[in-house]
Amino acid sequence: MNFTNLGMEKTTHTSYSSLEDFYREMTSKLGTDIESIFPKGLHKDIGHFNVFDIAQTIEKAKLTDEMPYNRRKYYKISLIRGRNRAEYADKIIQIQKNALLFATPKVPYHWIPEEPNQSGSFCVFTEDFLIRDKSYNSLEDLPIFQPGNIPLFEIDDELADEIEQLYRKINKEINSDYVFKYDLIRNYVLELIHYGQKLQPASKLSASNDASLRVVSLFIELLERQFPIESVEQRLQMKTAKDYADRLAVHVNYLNKKLKESTGKTTTEIIAERIVQEAKILLRQTKWNISEISYALGFEEIAHFSNFFKKKTSLAPLEFRA
Repeated sequence: MNFTNLGMEKTTHTSYSSLEDFYREMTSKLGTDIESIFPKGLHKDIGHFNVFDIAQTIEKAKLTDEMPYNRRKYYKISLIRGRNRAEYADKIIQIQKNALLFATPKVPYHWIPEEPNQSGSFCVFTEDFLIRDKSYNSLEDLPIFQPGNIPLFEIDDELADEIEQLYRKINKEINSDYVFKYDLIRNYVLELIHYGQKLQPASKLSASNDASLRVVSLFIELLERQFPIESVEQRLQMKTAKDYADRLAVHVNYLNKKLKESTGKTTTEIIAERIVQEAKILLRQTKWNISEISYALGFEEIAHFSNFFKKKTSLAPLEFRA
């Protein structure tokens, strides 16, 4: 299977997992080859899409432990039937029967099954699969995928049955020889999204004794996910405490408080230390000019980067490089 021809080049960003990594993991756990689970008729111009049955996946892979958030550059919509628990930063959501979960590459969570009998379906897709010929440029234009939300909904049996029927249609089409099946599947995925956008967020939130640890852990995960910087085209996206608080769906003051309690440092101080660390690596281990390094680290002006670096290290960037 040639991933490059499908537009699924493996990222060199070591803090991310790609779709190639996802399939390597799935084939290993399921004891099969990629051709047996890879969709037919998929090519680079379409983007990527696939669908899986949860019960079969759990049975074959013997997945009975928690299913952590994975830093993968794709989106996932899951219909999960069973008793479960979701952990989002400082919030815990208990699901008693059925859940509709929208996972994005930017909102970390942990999903923990609380009983062995789990069923349902999930689909994975890239942004370019869904936004083709649409009136929006990014999936974050859709309310369900906007940062700061908790895109998890507890639903009743009747609605779960409706959504299950939709997944059956997706399964039928993905295994068919219909030439335009991915156009039809795209419409089904949009229907799933609209189901979610019409629902109210899950309301069974409770405080957690380890909420502080989880907030700190997820903040560090989000921070490290942006590194290493490995090309001049790559650029730091989250630079402020508010950027991270928004991703974690907590108030910036709360994030600062928890980080200060845990590390003795503020959010801004931790971010700055990590940027300085990366700047030192780029200055010593690359031949990039100061302008390129400044841009990659999220600074609008070289002077801003130089002043920042000198304030933190007592040396100008060129002095440190020398």
